Amino acid sequence: MSPAPTAAELDAAASTLRAALVNIICYAPTGSGLRSTSGSGIIVDPKGIILTNAHIADRFLLADRGVSCIIRAGSPAIDRYRAALIYISPVWLRTNPDILTKTNPIGTGEADFAFLAVTKSANSVALPTSFPYISLATLPPFVGTPIVIASYGAQFLEASQIQFALFPTIVFGSVKDVFTFASTTIDVLALGGSAAAQEGSSGGGVAGASGTLVGTITTSTVKGTTDTRALDAITASYIRAEYASETGEALDLLLAEPTAAAVATFAPQIPALEALITAQLP
Repeated sequence: MSPAPTAAELDAAASTLRAALVNIICYAPTGSGLRSTSGSGIIVDPKGIILTNAHIADRFLLADRGVSCIIRAGSPAIDRYRAALIYISPVWLRTNPDILTKTNPIGTGEADFAFLAVTKSANSVALPTSFPYISLATLPPFVGTPIVIASYGAQFLEASQIQFALFPTIVFGSVKDVFTFASTTIDVLALGGSAAAQEGSSGGGVAGASGTLVGTITTSTVKGTTDTRALDAITASYIRAEYASETGEALDLLLAEPTAAAVATFAPQIPALEALITAQLP
């Protein structure tokens, strides 16, 4: 049995995770029938590659409908970067073709992941030569494992507060239970109720004491006090396996590719993927 992590190790993991945390905010044009959204993401590579949920990154498919997305960071969050899709799960898009028409979508988290690449600065500050990041774990945690959660929860904020007064939510906790989409793998982490169990936390990160990203938040109940809610994350090991299943390639190959090349490679797929979720729109 591994020794219990020290407070210093968990504090260090929290610092790494917080530095890699971003807010992803997407603005929909007035009268478009689409909703503006705010979610979270985690930078997982020093080149500026962001892991988030498919149900957040799907807005990046809607640029031709006037949707504009920006990556923010800091405390409070401020505009930092522009980004482009380098992967969004087509399995998830095909399973959720009506996602844009739902006010409160409910899902299991299966295949709910996407990757963005920072493409340019969104302000007068030049892009860093290396982004703060946290590496994706290869193995999942077990029940009882101490973890740190980071997100930009926004459920209790007005639109103006999300714009100007959105602060990170950092929670120390433990894995309450684990579940699988298959038979023996650990694919989902049940994290219990906490301040992170709220809208806006989707795409946020779960780190272990080793300082690696063990999961990304996908689902939460949103009623009642936050301590009584349920918060779930899909594991980094599941994301690696699902990406390999969908593409036939290891995720590390995508992460190793120059970001401009990854954006250019993925761009031709966007029209067909957009069509999957806009067929029911006016």
